[in-house]
Amino acid sequence: MSKAKPFLKWVGGKTQLLSQFEKFYPPKYNNYFEPFLGGGAVFFNLTPKKAYLNDINKTLIGTYKNIKKKPRGIIKLLDILQRDYYKKSKIDRENFYYSIREEYNNLPAEDFKKSAYLIFLNKTCYNGMYRENSEGKFNVPFGRYRKPLILDKENLLAVSKVLKNIALTSVDFEKAVKHARKNDFIYFDPPYHPLSQTSSFTSYSNNGFLENDQIKLKRVFNELNKRGCLVMLSNSYTPFIRNLYKEYKQFIVMANRAINCKAEGRGAIKELVILNYKPWKKDK
Repeated sequence: MSKAKPFLKWVGGKTQLLSQFEKFYPPKYNNYFEPFLGGGAVFFNLTPKKAYLNDINKTLIGTYKNIKKKPRGIIKLLDILQRDYYKKSKIDRENFYYSIREEYNNLPAEDFKKSAYLIFLNKTCYNGMYRENSEGKFNVPFGRYRKPLILDKENLLAVSKVLKNIALTSVDFEKAVKHARKNDFIYFDPPYHPLSQTSSFTSYSNNGFLENDQIKLKRVFNELNKRGCLVMLSNSYTPFIRNLYKEYKQFIVMANRAINCKAEGRGAIKELVILNYKPWKKDK
């Protein structure tokens, strides 16, 4: 079986940065905590044996739980959705997408069918985005892909296997690290502080992540540092974040971000990696 990888495309996903992140990971640690899981690129890259994964998005965590417990059922539903989708004309595909989206928005967060629908919508919506309106409803429009891979059976089985002994929760990030202790490794990947006043896309849920939340996260970072935890955090390269974490080690990584609708807002941009420990590997 091949190595498990993220089964969803997620805004701010770290897959493209993994090669730059490798020098930052501690070589030894006890438990792994990821309070802002999202697509889970860093978790799948590390595949720790003991991990506590969390995200405030209850539907997302419900999907991880359902893949963990019932991967064959998810695979069966996605196989039906994929075959139905491929058979349809362009206009019928669009109508099908919106009918699934409407049903998705009316299902409970951990519903088995909703988990399969989340994967379907992620593969067929515009730019693979996840976004909610103020009422908590998924509202991304249809994406016009010729033949998207809706079902990746081998990867879903690999993901299920990796999640077998992993704890999954959907609580506030502070609660998610409540039991972290000395030599545990915590990776924070919060909604980024906006680069400008007009950069408003900082969250994929209807609960925004504001400057007060960034300050609260910094207090949690300080507390974990006092406990002797190994803490790594990603965020935007802004004066606010750089000043907020001024007493910690800061490193620049280059990321390609294409979420901006304006061409000048795309391309390689600086992002910050903040550590409370020295990286073990030096740059080549």
